[in-house]
Amino acid sequence: MCTKIMNSDLKIQLDRAAKLSLTEQIRMSISRAIESGLLTPGTRLPSWQDLAAHLGVARGTVQTAYERLADAQMIETFGAKGTRVAPRPRAAAIQLEPPEPGAFMSAYQRMNTGPAIFQLGIPAFEGLEKLFARARSSNLLKAGSYSSLIYPDPRGEVEMRREIAGYLSISRNLHCTPEQVFITSGYSAGLGLALRVLGLDGKKVWMEDPGFFLTRKGLELARLNLVPIPVDAEGLNVDYAIEKAADAALAVLTPGQQAPLGSTLSLRRRLQLLEWAVSNDAWIIEDDYLSELQLEGRAAPALASLDKSNRVIHIGSFSKTISPGLRLGFVVAPTDLVNAFSEVAATLAPAPSPVIQLATAQFIRDGHYIRRVRRLKRLYCAQRDALCEQLRMRDAQWVKAGLAVLLKLPEGAPDVQIVRDAMTFGLAPSPLSAWFATPSGGSPGLLLGVATAPEPYLATACHRLFEIIERYCEPGLGVSHDYEAFSKKAKGVTELPSWIASGSR
Repeated sequence: MCTKIMNSDLKIQLDRAAKLSLTEQIRMSISRAIESGLLTPGTRLPSWQDLAAHLGVARGTVQTAYERLADAQMIETFGAKGTRVAPRPRAAAIQLEPPEPGAFMSAYQRMNTGPAIFQLGIPAFEGLEKLFARARSSNLLKAGSYSSLIYPDPRGEVEMRREIAGYLSISRNLHCTPEQVFITSGYSAGLGLALRVLGLDGKKVWMEDPGFFLTRKGLELARLNLVPIPVDAEGLNVDYAIEKAADAALAVLTPGQQAPLGSTLSLRRRLQLLEWAVSNDAWIIEDDYLSELQLEGRAAPALASLDKSNRVIHIGSFSKTISPGLRLGFVVAPTDLVNAFSEVAATLAPAPSPVIQLATAQFIRDGHYIRRVRRLKRLYCAQRDALCEQLRMRDAQWVKAGLAVLLKLPEGAPDVQIVRDAMTFGLAPSPLSAWFATPSGGSPGLLLGVATAPEPYLATACHRLFEIIERYCEPGLGVSHDYEAFSKKAKGVTELPSWIASGSR
């Protein structure tokens, strides 16, 4: 498709005091743009009348420049269809060395490569047609809608904030007003908003170890001094944290389901954590990344629901329950910080597009969201159980970890390298070692996401994965057993999808 050239694509600067004629200056400017590739073959140029008016010169001046360009076979005229850049010989591409991505962006890109089996952070996509249909047919931008002609509320659309407040009161036992809710472009934007409001540069922060590497990087960029705190079956070890750095100004954690180990912060530690925050005038950021997607019984109430002293900032997201492609999340601010959050949102971090907000608000209001969450829980439970059965057949060592299953590997096993090899077959488990503050901080393992582990492909996917593990781990270490026996059991199972079997994604 040919596109009409925009003013920003072609900048012609005329020097009326120069010895070179205006016609020649115009010809040379367009010629350079064509030769440099700025104007590609087929690009439509402005009519010589429009360009003359834009440049403030006589029509004949531009017409003559166009005629010279046509004589040089650089442009072609098609009457009513306009004037376009002529086809040109394919020039050898200039090989420019792109800058190497840093360690963080390399890890970020690996985490988000997909689609792939066992990939973390990606939900099932069934049932989203209604949401996206509403987004496409939203009446927000229809003629006569004056709300689309003014700046939207930087805190988020009131309909969306109202629906979130109502949902949180039921699902997370968190009672807040719509005024406390701020809509963000996902979790990372919510974290950035909160850190800007708190302004704790140079202060100490407790960070779960293992913990989400994106959170860790965000805290580092906010110039906070990280204090890694170990995690056990009761969640963040608050006793250790107080002993290690009682003077910290902030704690960031995933109390509902610890990422990545899946443990829930016990009530004793919740109360202890809140007491520490009050006593030390510190803050707590609660990353409620899985919301109520608790596969074992009912989800624990939000930590913020116990907060009577306005010390907890609650951050939620729709990435795991709807889609990460929405880039939609929210922050529930303590009442004392509402004005500060409003100011930062208005000037530095406004809410995302109102169109998707309003579509999502209606999706929640009509009951589709809560039904989707229930369906996902049933689906994920079935897929997790099927995955556990595959691991049980192999005498593997594993534990349930939220929306993942943690496959333990022998000490010293190169889990990062195993994952890199697995990705060539369309499998994307997450290496446990990458979640620690230091690479040697914990035992190696593979986090197998259950949301992206459809039952028909599990047997073949597990067989491929364990073949890769076998290359790096000695037999008999509790990782796998007789592959031939397993292959016999796996006969007749559905093959991997073509994009996995071929090793391409």
